[in-house]
Amino acid sequence: MHVLAHLHRAANRLTTVRRVASRTIAALALSAALTGCMALDGLSEAPPKLSGKMVAEMSRKGMKPESPVLVRIFKQESELEVWKLDKSGTYALLKTYPMCRWSGKLGPKTTIGDRQAPEGFYHVSTGQLNPNSQYYVSFNLGYPNRLESALGYTGEALMVHGACSSSGCYAMTDQGVGEIYAIVQKALSGGQDNFQVQAFPFRMTAKNMIEHRDDPNMSFWHTLKEGYDAFEVTHREPKVSVCSGRYVFNREFEGGEPADPLAACPAVTNQLEPQAMAKIEAEERKVEAAMTQAIPASSSMSAYVDGGMHPSFRTLLKREGPKKLAASISATKYPISRPEAALADPFAGR
Repeated sequence: MHVLAHLHRAANRLTTVRRVASRTIAALALSAALTGCMALDGLSEAPPKLSGKMVAEMSRKGMKPESPVLVRIFKQESELEVWKLDKSGTYALLKTYPMCRWSGKLGPKTTIGDRQAPEGFYHVSTGQLNPNSQYYVSFNLGYPNRLESALGYTGEALMVHGACSSSGCYAMTDQGVGEIYAIVQKALSGGQDNFQVQAFPFRMTAKNMIEHRDDPNMSFWHTLKEGYDAFEVTHREPKVSVCSGRYVFNREFEGGEPADPLAACPAVTNQLEPQAMAKIEAEERKVEAAMTQAIPASSSMSAYVDGGMHPSFRTLLKREGPKKLAASISATKYPISRPEAALADPFAGR
């Protein structure tokens, strides 16, 4: 009986600890919703390592675990791509990951608290990796970058992390972000100074540009598309400069890199990837010509209520509900952020 009583008291204490932990996590989630997806220490164990299966997949594609990486993010499609340099010396797609949650709408982040997930070009170094994130593991995109800071944009701690909760971040499953973390960490430890992250509103095809042509962000998106097209054509990381209040790609300037992101661009001394320019310019002409045509009725879509979710997760959310979905994709047990908004598929009528 003594033993049973002892076990009963121990079980009660464990239940109490779990309740306190649950309330603490809920408080942290509320704080994150108000201030951004802040990464806190102490809630994760050792960082994930590359699996044998992933190493074998890299080998099959002519890649080495320590070879450089590049990440592309697409809001509308709710997908994240990891690319790696292969034996040809150019980047090849390693894997595409479905995104569980992002918040806000299509368009760049400009103000702290606007719930917008950022769009633009970022560079992530080892110091931006967090193996002890409250959302399993994460990496900080480095928002605001030089251009965004010069434009007066505000915000902090914009991450790619685990769980399915976002207030400006890109949220993956724990398994997904763990694998991504292991891939990028290996590349950085193997000698890559930093890896480029390209965050887009959608896959910047002519069709998608045309369908969104009335959006007030279209001028900014035209600039993003220049970088998107440069990578699509060459599969090499575009050189990113900032001047005249915008991104400029694959150019070298008189006097070196522009010091003031808002000042007029200096004279160009060299156009990198000249062999790609004809294809990029042809794509630009295609989009410009199509912009004058009528928008097909089939292209209409409703507005984002608050962010998006990959269709595979939306199906699970409908079938299992937010609590079961949250428990199935993350050990941290964070609730799905604004599940009703996640169910509001802006493409439901297409």
